[in-house]
Amino acid sequence: MPISTDFVEELKILALFNLSTSQEGIKVHHTAAEDAIAATERLYHKGLVTQVDGGYLTGLGRDAAEHTQALLGILKDQ
Repeated sequence: MPISTDFVEELKILALFNLSTSQEGIKVHHTAAEDAIAATERLYHKGLVTQVDGGYLTGLGRDAAEHTQALLGILKDQ
């Protein structure tokens, strides 16, 4: 299965969330890279974040972020 650039950009956004608290979100400013802005908007439309520019993780978003961060930890170079 080929992995699209859009998919990778969404993973990058999910990797930014601090999973040790549900009280901390992210904000992707209008001055951020276009890829990051578009990825965050897609995550919002998929129901993973609460705001079009980030916000907090939804329940589904938290699951996705946990899996994303776990996979990155497994694949990380030692």
